[in-house]
Amino acid sequence: MNILLSDWNTPFEMPPFEQINVADFAPAFDAALAEARANNAKITTDVFPATFENTIEALERADKLLDRVAGVFFNIAGADSTPELEALQRDLSPKLAAYSSELLMNADLWARVDAISDRGLTDEQKRVLTLYRKMFVRAGAKLKDNAKTRLAEIMSALASHGTEFTQNLLADERAWFMALDENGLQGLPDDLVASAKAAAQDRDMRGHIITTSRSLIVPFLQFSPRRELREIAYEAWVKRGANGGKTDNRDIATKMLALRYERANLLGYTDFASFKLDGEMAKKPDNVRDLLNKVWAPAKIAADKEAEDLTVLLHQDGINDALAAWDWRYYATILQKREHDLDDAEVKPYLELDRMIDAAFDVAGQLFGLSFKPLDVPLYHGDARAWEVSKDDAHIGVFIGDYFARPSKRSGAWCSRFRGQSRLDGDVRPITVNVCNFSKPPKGKPALLGFDDMRTLFHEFGHALHSLMSDVTYGFIAGTSVARDFVELPSQLFEHWGAHPQVLQKHAIHVETGEAIPQDLLNRLKAAENFGSGFDTVEFISSAMVDLDFHSGPAPKDAMQAQKESLARLEMPDAIRMRHATPNFAHVFAGDGYSAGYYSYMWSEVMDADAFVAFEETGDIFDRETADRLARFIYSAGGSKDPEELYKAFRGALPAADALLKGRGLDQGN
Repeated sequence: MNILLSDWNTPFEMPPFEQINVADFAPAFDAALAEARANNAKITTDVFPATFENTIEALERADKLLDRVAGVFFNIAGADSTPELEALQRDLSPKLAAYSSELLMNADLWARVDAISDRGLTDEQKRVLTLYRKMFVRAGAKLKDNAKTRLAEIMSALASHGTEFTQNLLADERAWFMALDENGLQGLPDDLVASAKAAAQDRDMRGHIITTSRSLIVPFLQFSPRRELREIAYEAWVKRGANGGKTDNRDIATKMLALRYERANLLGYTDFASFKLDGEMAKKPDNVRDLLNKVWAPAKIAADKEAEDLTVLLHQDGINDALAAWDWRYYATILQKREHDLDDAEVKPYLELDRMIDAAFDVAGQLFGLSFKPLDVPLYHGDARAWEVSKDDAHIGVFIGDYFARPSKRSGAWCSRFRGQSRLDGDVRPITVNVCNFSKPPKGKPALLGFDDMRTLFHEFGHALHSLMSDVTYGFIAGTSVARDFVELPSQLFEHWGAHPQVLQKHAIHVETGEAIPQDLLNRLKAAENFGSGFDTVEFISSAMVDLDFHSGPAPKDAMQAQKESLARLEMPDAIRMRHATPNFAHVFAGDGYSAGYYSYMWSEVMDADAFVAFEETGDIFDRETADRLARFIYSAGGSKDPEELYKAFRGALPAADALLKGRGLDQGN
């Protein structure tokens, strides 16, 4: 019996990870696809006129098994991959794309969806019907046969290229490391030295190494006085996916851009950005460009001033070169220490991982009445942990946290789910996972987070709450199934509590002394909250603008040349690089999720800055009435209504970009 196809008699019907073998996946996918196709065929051959119940609700149920198998497979493939899983993923990607095209281009099925009357439907059902119709049309349901065939070919190719892009990036991240001798360890804080040792042990090596994991390489760039080593490490980091050979992603990116442009044209759009933004809050590429340009101008002025200040420090070190990208973080750390008497090494002992997890749980408890109980259950990796989430003694869901970097895990941080929420067939509660890449300490040592790592933890947990608190009937609109430029609101908003003095005073406890973070340090953190804002903003907007340029107008013939031209038009500062260079821009090329949509973080930031003010205006960051509105209209509503309508229901009106500029310290009055 294939355990993936069996009933799971486990706590909360969690996947029985200890019983799953890699060999189970291929036959399980075959069986699940066959079942889904059979269920879809029953819908199209139904002799009764199309209704919401016999068509849309039937579609919601049709691929239930496929969703379950895919949920297990893709979560494990991202967080704990193996060569066998990667080979299977390459095989599955075009098969799943073909199934999707076959389903959404089915003329008989589309005819039934299009024929459904909305009379007598609830508001949620009307919203689901509208979104289903839009999904079918955007997938090519109205195209002629030849165009349908070509679009299906495009979608299959895009799926294969996206998988290849991801696996190439992971291969480069696995392959590179830099060994550090005693001289190489000079100037590094004790926790980074310990993490570098643990990274070596994770690869069955002795000594200390730096890898391209952000939680290792960023502090190395901050603290290492060895300029030549910083350059080696930095260049390895930014050249992931651009090292030539089998793992080079540059041609893949160019091919994907051409396929996306052709896809958009087939569907009647002038370019892919116009296609992608139709239905998002931004609606049109020009609206995105207006926001990015409005923030770019003051951000570049700030970044140029920062570069001048850092260049002075570089020259004071006797280095007469121009400031380089691998110098920036090192001298910014020195400057921050001089101006604010602050650096990450002082803050980290107060930000121990377990205490920060408890802090996130505590905030969720105070805002939304949630509680978290550890679960002793088998998981897919020994580093992962699970908690049952409850409210008023009622089960809400299961939360899994997987926090440490390892060679089998792709880079970055993300939230996903093994099971989504729905009420169509009983109260199905979600199983949600946060995956991060924090540096793992040696055994018996505490895991210390930098301030940015702490914000990442709160960010991803904000996504998790969006999934866990979902309260809708249809899985199609549950949790994070919302507009891309709205989905980052719950996550970025939750970061505000993580950085708030009231939360830090309670949970930021020194790992050695047991003392709470002192008020003096909190004051210095507050004073330095916008330190380096020019760099951070330029780094982000350059990536967002390159993404938007890639997908506006005809596809470029060479992605790297197009990147170069976009950066030249922006007059990108010499010592700052894009946050994500094209060959490792997984947001954009690992799939379609953030393609023409990387701007979404900044679009949502306009709202999250305004949303937290709603609490500050009450004088209580845990104000009950405001938190109840936040839960009802943002965290629990999923995609049940238009995002603008949801935000206005919470706040009263949409905010202007001024809130973002003020939050980043880039407003003219700052």
